[in-house]
Amino acid sequence: MKLKHLILGGAVAAMTAAAPLTAAMADGHGKELYIPNLSYRTGPFAGGGIPFANGFNDYFAMLNERDGGIGGVKIKVEECETGYNAQKGVECYESTKGNGALVYNPLSTGITLQLIPKAPVDKIPVLSMGYGLSAAAVGTKFPWTFTYPTSYWSQMSSILKYIDANGGLQGKKIGFIYLDAGYGREPIPLLEKLAPQLGFEWVGFPVAGKDMQNQSSQWLNVRKERPDWMIMWGWGAMNATAVREAVKIRFPLDRFIGNWWAGAHADLDPVGEDGKGYKAANFSGVGTDFPALQDVKKYVVDAGKSQVEPDKVGDVLYNRGLFNAVLIAEAIKTAQEMTGKDVVTGEDMRMGFENFDLNEARLKELGLEGFTGAVKGSCADHEGAGAIFIQQWNGSDWERTSDLITPMTDVVRPLLEEAAENYISDKPNWQTQECS
Repeated sequence: MKLKHLILGGAVAAMTAAAPLTAAMADGHGKELYIPNLSYRTGPFAGGGIPFANGFNDYFAMLNERDGGIGGVKIKVEECETGYNAQKGVECYESTKGNGALVYNPLSTGITLQLIPKAPVDKIPVLSMGYGLSAAAVGTKFPWTFTYPTSYWSQMSSILKYIDANGGLQGKKIGFIYLDAGYGREPIPLLEKLAPQLGFEWVGFPVAGKDMQNQSSQWLNVRKERPDWMIMWGWGAMNATAVREAVKIRFPLDRFIGNWWAGAHADLDPVGEDGKGYKAANFSGVGTDFPALQDVKKYVVDAGKSQVEPDKVGDVLYNRGLFNAVLIAEAIKTAQEMTGKDVVTGEDMRMGFENFDLNEARLKELGLEGFTGAVKGSCADHEGAGAIFIQQWNGSDWERTSDLITPMTDVVRPLLEEAAENYISDKPNWQTQECS
C-alpha cells in the first residue's frame, strides 16, 4: 500500500467525535460485519428496488452459508426502507450508522448527494455503484466516496463511443430523454462539453416525475427534432412508457439506448415483443450461467432463505444487486488483509476500496468469469473507469450484443477533475487527500 496523507480541514473535531461509533466493532466485540441496505421495496421505483435488494442480500447470505462469512466473520445485512426518498434515506443513515456500519449504498442519486458530506465526518464510505455524483470519481477530492465500476459521465462516453463505432457521431443529432431529477440531469454537463469536441448536436427531452407514464408530448417533439439516435436516463415506469412511445412514432429501436437503469427485465417485460431491438448499457452479467449464481441458488434460494422468486434469479437488476455485494465483499477482504483484523471498521473499508483488485483471475476464482469487466481500486481513481457492454431486447429477454466498451477516459477525466474542483471550491473545510 502506498502512503497517503489526509489533508484535514475543520472537520477534524467532528470526525474525532464520531470515532466511538464503530469502537465496539473495532475491538472485536459483536463479531459481525454490519452492512446497512438502504432499499426501496415500496414507492414508484419498487419494481427496480426489489430485485436489486434481493440480489444484494442473497450474495452475502450465500457467503455466510457457504464460507462462514468473510474471513471467518458472518455478515449482517439490515434493510432500511427509503422509498427512494432522500429524506428517508438520510433518516436510515442516521439510525444505522452507530451499529458499526461499514459502507452505505444509497441506491439513489438524491440520497447520495446528501450522504457525501457525511462520509468523512463519520468515517464510513459511500459506494454509489455506477450512479450518484460523477465528480466523486476523483479520489483526491472525494476520499470517502466511490463510484465503481464507472461513473455516469464515463458511461455516457462509452455509449457515445458505441454510437460513433456504429455510424459515426460527426454531424449527428443525439436525443437525450431523461428523468427530470438529479439523476437524470447528471450527464448533461458532459454532453454540453463533448458535443462541440466530437462534432454532434444534442437535444434534451426532460420527463417530470409525475409524467413518467405520460410522455406523448416529449415523443411528439422527438418526431419533430428527428434525432439520429436516442439515449435515455430513465427509471421505473418511465422506461417502458418511453419504449412504447418510441414504437408509436416508429423511431428505430436499434438506435434507442438506455443507460444501465433503463435496461432491466422489469422495464421490457411489460412491453414484450413490441420492444424488440431496444438497447441498453450494462456492466454486470445477465442470467445464472455463473458458478457464483449457482451457489446462491443452492445455498440461499433453493434453501428458502431468499425473498426472490426463483425464476427471477439472474435478471438484470438481481445480478446488479449481487455485483454491488461482490464489490463490498472484495473491499472487506482487502481491508482484513491490510489491517490484520477480522472485524474491520468503516475507516478500514476506505482502505479496502482503494486497494482491491477485481481482475479477471479473481473474477474466475469467485465464480464470475465473464460477468463483468475488471475493476481495480486506487487512491486517485474512485470509479475504476470500468467498461460497459450493450445488451439488446430480443422480444422476451436481454442478449449481450457487444464486447466491453471502455470509456473515453482521456476526454472525461479532465472534465471530472474540473467538476470535482468546482464542487469543493466553496467548501473551505472539505477533506481531500494526496495520492502518491
